[in-house]
Amino acid sequence: MNIRRNSKNLPSALEADQHIAQRLIKRQAAVFLDYDGTLTPIVKQPEDAVLSEPMRAVLKKLAGLCITAVVSGRDRANVEQMVGLQEVIYAGSHGFDISGPPGIHMVHEGGQQCLPALDAAEERLRTLLQDIPGARVERKRFALAVHYRNAPPDLVERIQQTAKDIQQSQPRLRLSGGKKIFELRPDVDWDKGKAVEWLLRALDLDRPTVEPFYIGDDVTDEDAFRALRDKGVPIVVGHPQATAAQYRLENVEEVKQFLNRLAQQLETRNHG
Repeated sequence: MNIRRNSKNLPSALEADQHIAQRLIKRQAAVFLDYDGTLTPIVKQPEDAVLSEPMRAVLKKLAGLCITAVVSGRDRANVEQMVGLQEVIYAGSHGFDISGPPGIHMVHEGGQQCLPALDAAEERLRTLLQDIPGARVERKRFALAVHYRNAPPDLVERIQQTAKDIQQSQPRLRLSGGKKIFELRPDVDWDKGKAVEWLLRALDLDRPTVEPFYIGDDVTDEDAFRALRDKGVPIVVGHPQATAAQYRLENVEEVKQFLNRLAQQLETRNHG
């Protein structure tokens, strides 16, 4: 069921921590997290989204207590480098490329078949947008991101139309949006929600005794919220938006607080 509510009307995940703790009494936790805007604040340049040491410490602690995965639009190798923890599973390019303990590895075959289309689209995008100041084309293994956060507002429509035109010339790709970004991705039935479901099956966690959490802030995280709505705890971060999440957190600092409380609950239970 596709139920969407404005996130400002959702209960705070911090205020509902006792209710969430009750759900974990007889269940095993599994935690899935977006990166940009969730573990780190949104910044002007992607390379500046550096994970804080306190957040890294919380992730390390949590990963020692339950399955913990970062599911990002970034390349897997990039987000793995940014987080820097071997204990964490990484799903990059919206889940097209997955790797981590315990020996999990998957590269989506449909995504691989679209690589030539991405190569051709990248060449055209760089040529057509090179004269727009602040427009940035970022090639990921399984996606092309066009960042326009730093571009003149009156040229954003031209950037979007250019991305649309290139998508129409490459029918194996689809155009999606996000926070100050247009993105060309393989036009296959795969997204963050499908990736989370794949991970749950691969890790033998797709069962009633598991409580999966997903925390994210962007429209691309809505697929994961919908996938877990009836069997987990989807939590949206940030500004008001229509969402399929059940709880909200205001910002990255609240995400850190929530993850720290969750880790403490799991630690107390394990030693209780």
